[in-house]
Parts: sequence; structure tokens; C-alpha cells
Amino acid sequence: MAGPSGPTVPLDDLRIGGRGDGSLTTAGVGPTLVKVGAEAADDVPLEVQPYVRFGLLEDLLNKARANSLWPLTFGLACCAIEMMAAGASRFDLDRFGAGVFRPSARQADVMIFAGTISKKMAPVIKQLWDQMPAPKWAIAMGGCTIDGGPFKYPNQYAIVEGADLLVPVDVYIPGCPPRPEALIAGILALGDKIKAGRRFKG
Repeated sequence: MAGPSGPTVPLDDLRIGGRGDGSLTTAGVGPTLVKVGAEAADDVPLEVQPYVRFGLLEDLLNKARANSLWPLTFGLACCAIEMMAAGASRFDLDRFGAGVFRPSARQADVMIFAGTISKKMAPVIKQLWDQMPAPKWAIAMGGCTIDGGPFKYPNQYAIVEGADLLVPVDVYIPGCPPRPEALIAGILALGDKIKAGRRFKG
């Protein structure tokens, strides 16, 4: 049997214990040693090389994390209406793996700051952020969350002028309020960032 780049190897011959003896073997090649590092690719039999990919486990985990983000249900002001619309059936955030909004910080891995952050809410935000398991990410949605928006003026006493004063923010989504499409674009950008391995350590 020939594949696109040569003969293929039966799947049973590649399994550990495929022949019942607990060894990893390939057809007609004999036992294969498993090595780690740059020289590992040289030890893979030629018949199997087109089907073997070497990489870091962290890269695989990041790809899974990027396609299964669970946001925390955390609406602070008018941006929350747009966040709810993004999660509803018209925009179908679930098709990107991020539609499972969680009611508990212990079950979420993304905090979306959707609206104005008051100074009275700041300790609650910090507590919820600390309760989220690592790895975790933050999205600042809307002008008020990014830098205070229209509430930013000298000597103001009530508003936190930016979510990044409380937690490390990974993605900023400008707008007043941003449309659901903008939030979806921000979530996809966060997914790309996670897959690339670039994120703040929370």
C-alpha cells in the first residue's frame, strides 16, 4: 500500500503493544527508540516520517485553550448588553468555542471587562481575578474600561481609569460600546495570541 510520499505502515504496527508484546515497532524496520530533542527526527524510520510531527506539548495545549475559552459573566455597564448580544444566537459566539459564559470565576479562564469600572468594584474585580485558575486572560471592552472614557477628568473620584491598573490586560477592544462583531474579533485575536504562546503570566 503506497501513500502520497511512499509506502504506508499499518496502524496496528505503530501502536504500543500493537503486536501484543508491549513494544513500539514499525513494519519491516524493527524496534524504534524514542528520543527527545533535535536528533529525535533522525531516528524515525523513513516510512513513518511523513506522518510524525515533533512539537512541544505546551503548543498543543495552547491550541486547545485558544479554541475553548470560557469567559466569566461579568457585565459592568452598557458594554455588557453588547457582550450578551455576542453570546446570543444571532452572532453565535459558541462556534468559536467561547460561548460558555461561566457564573463562577473558578470555572472561567477569560475575564471580559464590559463597562465602567468603579473604584468600589475594584476590590471585587481583584478578588475574582485571584479566584480564576491559571492560565487566565483579560479583555478590556469599551473606552470606559480601557482608560475611563468620558468619566476621565481631573480629580474624578469614582472611576478606575483603565482595567490594566488592576489586572494584566491581553486584548483591548475600543468603542462606546463596541459592537458584538468587535468583541468576537477581540476573542479571536486573543485565541491567536494564546496559540502563539504570547500572554501575560497571571
